[in-house]
Formats: sequence, C-alpha cells, structure tokens
Amino acid sequence: MLETDILYAYVKEEDWLKPTAKNLFSKIVKGNYGMVYASRESLHEIYYVSQEEGVSVDEIVARGATLTAIENLVFLDTTYLIDLLALTLLKQYRFTSIFDAYYAATALNQVEDHTIISTDKVFDCLPGIKRVDPRKI
Repeated sequence: MLETDILYAYVKEEDWLKPTAKNLFSKIVKGNYGMVYASRESLHEIYYVSQEEGVSVDEIVARGATLTAIENLVFLDTTYLIDLLALTLLKQYRFTSIFDAYYAATALNQVEDHTIISTDKVFDCLPGIKRVDPRKI
C-alpha cells in the first residue's frame, strides 16, 4: 500500500522524492506489482497539504484526477472498522497524524501483506506492519 508521501511527490511539480515516485509509478502502470493500493484518506491528506502550500482548488482537483487515473492503483475505501482501528492506533501508538493512523489501519485491515511503502518511520513501531522505503524498490 502506498502512503501519501510517494503519491504527493508524484503529483507535485518539484519534490525531493519525485524521481523515486516517477520510477515507482512507471513500474506500477506496467503491472510489475499487480494491483497496488492506497487509502482513500490519502486524497484528503493531499487536499490539506496542497491547500497549506497555497495550491489552487483547480490544481488540487487535477492532482486527485491524476492519481485516481493511474492504472493498477486502487484506492481503498474506509469503513467504520477502519475508522475505529485508526482511532485506537492513534491513541495506543501516540500518532501525531490521523492520516498515518488511517494508513496503518487500512494496511492491517485491507492489505493482505500489511506492507506500507513510505519514507515515514512512524510505521516501524507497529506490530504486523512492514514498511518499505520507496527509495529501496
């Protein structure tokens, strides 16, 4: 499952992770990894981060459209079970981001191998979650 850092790097004009994102998405589109997942909550996070950076609403829509059109990338819906698990993880592991809690809950509940592709080390403390740094793929 892709975490927002790699998704956001892909749609931004410039980002330190952009070359990695372009390489990874090229492989995803080619089908090298089969179906790849992301949480629908990542679109919310991209909205908030883009807005904080002063990005126009039109550009935010374009970013969302770009991501949701990527072949072999599926955005997983949240459920009330994921909501409750995210809130529990937020408290238990003292996450500072509700989005990170949602990604962990989604990976645990809806992703068979429980893997999160992310540069964010916050996921390393969670039993059952395997984090893979996208720069090492």
